[in-house]
Amino acid sequence: MRSSNPVFSRRGFSRDNGYAGFNTAPQAGAVGTQGNPYAQPAGANPYAQNPYAQQDLQYGTPPQAPATTGRMTMDDVVTRTAITLGTVALGAVLAWALLPVSSTSYGLAIGAALVAFVLAMVQSFKRTASPALILSYAAFEGVFLGVISEMYNTQWSGAPFQAVLGTMAVSAATLLVYKAGWVRVTARYARIGMAIALAFILVMAVNLLLVAFGVAEDGGLRSFGPLGAIVGIIAIVLGAFFLTLDFKQIEDGIAYGAPREESWLAAFGLTMTLVWIYVEMLRLVAIFSGDD
Repeated sequence: MRSSNPVFSRRGFSRDNGYAGFNTAPQAGAVGTQGNPYAQPAGANPYAQNPYAQQDLQYGTPPQAPATTGRMTMDDVVTRTAITLGTVALGAVLAWALLPVSSTSYGLAIGAALVAFVLAMVQSFKRTASPALILSYAAFEGVFLGVISEMYNTQWSGAPFQAVLGTMAVSAATLLVYKAGWVRVTARYARIGMAIALAFILVMAVNLLLVAFGVAEDGGLRSFGPLGAIVGIIAIVLGAFFLTLDFKQIEDGIAYGAPREESWLAAFGLTMTLVWIYVEMLRLVAIFSGDD
């Protein structure tokens, strides 16, 4: 199981097999991995460049990142995430200011969203992080968010601001729950959550087709009524679930001494998840405003 965003499947730190381990392949005779699905098999960490890291693995204790340059740190993750989210915010502000609400701006928003999707997919299937791709994704995503935020604000004044506050609240609460140990990110937890998320995405895709062909009216499951509110709450809970996977990836990446460029992947994953939560929060605010 590899960590994935509700919208895009990404390799994250795992290089194809396990979303938080940094291992290239399980090895027989691994020591110290029982009960910890994220523990690194002995000798399987390609980023452990010193004998002390290998000894840590053999005795079953998470290694500390080597005290050398070129390794990912929390500061790296925070900095790259701030840059990526800042690019999203800049794109959103410019789109809001320069693109008045109209059918043309709506078309541009859809186009920007499609470009962002393609860029995200390209990055997701690359074996290395590409800052240019990630920042380009962030810029186009920002244009999309800026246009739809302005549209929502026109109909429901203040909705974007409330959605931002809601996104911050969900993120902070999820981080608190994760750091307090109330949620343990295990392989079983990830499998169950991923199954629910994939089922949700499949149902939403079918609903979109039904709406497009006129079978379902008023948005179907994505209406602005009580049913739409329930679906929106489920989507936000799934966003919080994916945040816990992102946090686990970052924690393990630092512990296992991942290369510094992996911090761009952490920023990429966090940005996609936060965008997901913001969009769903925006819809939820509009529904509870009750002025459609």
